[in-house]
Amino acid sequence: MSVYLYRWGRFAYRRKWIVLPVWLVLFAALGALGAALQKPMSNSFDIPNLPSERANHILDKHFPGMSQAYKFDAVTGVYVIGAPTGTKLTDQANRQAVDALVQKLNGLDIVDHAKPLVDPIAAAEQMGCLTGDRASREFVNRCSNAPVNVLNPTGADTVAVLSVPFTIKDFGAITADNRKAAYDVADEARNAGLTVELSGTIAMEQQQPSGKSEMVGMAFAFVVMIISFGAIVAAFVPIITAIVGLGAATSLIFLGTSVMEVPSFTTFLASMIGIALSIDYALFIVSRYKHELAVQDSPAEAAGVALGTAGSAVVFAGATVIIALIGLSIVGVRFLTFMGLGGAIAAGFAVLVALTLMPALLGAFGGVLFKPKLPLIAQHDPEDDSAVTNGMRVAKAIGRVPVVTLILSIVVLGLLAAPAAHLQLGLPGEDSLPKTSTVRKAYELRTNGFGEGSNGVLQIAVDLSNVAPDQREAAVTALRDKLAGYPDMNYVTDPVFSPDKAGARLEGVPKTGPNNQDTKDLVRDARDAESQFKSQYGMEYGITGTTAIYADIDHVLLGKIVPYLAIVAGAAFLLLIAVFRSILVPLTAALGFLLSMAATFGATVAIFQDGKFGIISEPRPIISFMPIMLIGLVFGLAMDYQVFLVTRMREEFVHGQPPKQAMIKGYHHGARVVTSAAVIMIFVFGSFMMEPDASAKSMGFALAAGVFFDAFLVRMVLIPSLLVLMGKWAWWIPGWLSKIVPDIDVEGARLREIQQREAESREAALTH
Repeated sequence: MSVYLYRWGRFAYRRKWIVLPVWLVLFAALGALGAALQKPMSNSFDIPNLPSERANHILDKHFPGMSQAYKFDAVTGVYVIGAPTGTKLTDQANRQAVDALVQKLNGLDIVDHAKPLVDPIAAAEQMGCLTGDRASREFVNRCSNAPVNVLNPTGADTVAVLSVPFTIKDFGAITADNRKAAYDVADEARNAGLTVELSGTIAMEQQQPSGKSEMVGMAFAFVVMIISFGAIVAAFVPIITAIVGLGAATSLIFLGTSVMEVPSFTTFLASMIGIALSIDYALFIVSRYKHELAVQDSPAEAAGVALGTAGSAVVFAGATVIIALIGLSIVGVRFLTFMGLGGAIAAGFAVLVALTLMPALLGAFGGVLFKPKLPLIAQHDPEDDSAVTNGMRVAKAIGRVPVVTLILSIVVLGLLAAPAAHLQLGLPGEDSLPKTSTVRKAYELRTNGFGEGSNGVLQIAVDLSNVAPDQREAAVTALRDKLAGYPDMNYVTDPVFSPDKAGARLEGVPKTGPNNQDTKDLVRDARDAESQFKSQYGMEYGITGTTAIYADIDHVLLGKIVPYLAIVAGAAFLLLIAVFRSILVPLTAALGFLLSMAATFGATVAIFQDGKFGIISEPRPIISFMPIMLIGLVFGLAMDYQVFLVTRMREEFVHGQPPKQAMIKGYHHGARVVTSAAVIMIFVFGSFMMEPDASAKSMGFALAAGVFFDAFLVRMVLIPSLLVLMGKWAWWIPGWLSKIVPDIDVEGARLREIQQREAESREAALTH
């Protein structure tokens, strides 16, 4: 491979005015096709075969159409109405304002008018919940699900809820005008003194990045590249390749929407991967090219050698990323599968652009690439063995006391990982939105009036088809009493039977919110009790609703982490055997990644779940899909750093250096570029902590922490320590395996042979 890349590098450098126009035409054509054939992306978040789907099937069987409200993309809306301080909703003026609001909603064109809305105060009155002994058991049973907070011991009759059906097909079809109309319809009620907030998907806007974080991250990346190259012009090359690679990948994804339904989440991971890898790979190749300019006969030869060596490493580093991202498909979640495929496409283009466009760009910039040279920056070439760099100093320190550095790195990672033992997962719900949003205000108002559990009501759907008709009421009553008896259950409503009495539905209101672990444990216990009722009555039931769905998603995603890690690490292990022609080096690379991931999870849990150090004001469970995404992203980058740092060490070993000296010289050669790449990624990812969205903050921190721990503690301390301790055994491979594994020559040994033969041929030609 190194030979082919070497020859292509020389050709592309010399024939730059052929390669660059071809790339321009391909880029423009792909962009034009993507723009012309692009179709709208899907906002579906479905996860098949969740336990909560059982409840939907039962509802569809006995209460046709009712399950639609519990679909992921269902359009829902709940108006939460609060009385002015010191008054009640039952006061005459407030009651008139509520009635006027209902009348306006009944006239709103986006509201489903198949069944007229009912004033929540009038509904509570019809239920007999505005009068009577509110402390009696009979009153509590009858009025527990009243639309007015009649059971609130300190502020009764001050908050009401009004659920409104809408005619909009699904969440993706909601427009900004729809949201405005749904919110503004309550303006008169607000002017009358009422507090009216709107929750549900009708009020939720898709969170769009502000763009500020990306700009800050890219600006810092540009500064780091200037420092790394010691020149301004060269820092533009990675930016150009990132734009071309990401643009081509995005265009191809848009083109794919013309033949299949593509989730809108797909481009999110593709953007992060495209920027990260394009910059990384450009750094590696341009840094090697800068050194080769000083030792090769011509710039074209330097470009060829740089592509044959660093380019070979790029191919296999990119392959590990692609494996990790395609591996997301094993999770069985459609949106994660497409995110992985989108990221893999971006990774593929990052490799393609680095190998084909990069040498042509080097030729186009020519002698001005590393000009103007900046004083006091990058004065020492890390490829110069006579220069004493910080990388060499660190490597020598590790070489002197490898046991100490190994133990210290493991201890630090272990201490950081400790909080991960109580990792809790959850989805970003209404309580995670900005406090200024109407959805968050509705959540808080409803919590104050009805308790936090009212924001995540459990919908229990009961199938009584196999229960004797004379036992059905007794069976449902027994179920209600069982569920109501759980310590974390606030109350369970009386059952509503289907017309044929073969089905029933109840609502259970927990004491805690949808993302609280106690609530999820309650869902688990309630489901576990089904076997008891099935054996006694033949009754079956399912539980759905926000809380149940959150618990199901957490369980599915948490259960996929270990198999995902095993498959991805196993596939990468096999690939790295071919790269390093070793057993122990790939094995330690994979084990080191497990340590860095544990430390990353621990640090993220400590700060975002436990609220340590006061960095965030509202601790909450970690986003359910973050661990899987984090593993995929950081694994790819970790293997990049492993390949680029350790291949230089192997290159020195293959060329005759003793194991310890090979580590030191390889570290000396690769430390600056790996450090620069890691620092860039840390700031690019860390800049997302500037976003107001809590999910973006935690994801940005976790990615930045993952890169930091893996690059600086694992790849640059733990792995070099192990290489010194293992000595020549680090590069051992069984004879039978050596015959099977292809010799891909990442070190570029064959390039030296080719250059030697060409030099001899030139000398012979001159002699004659």
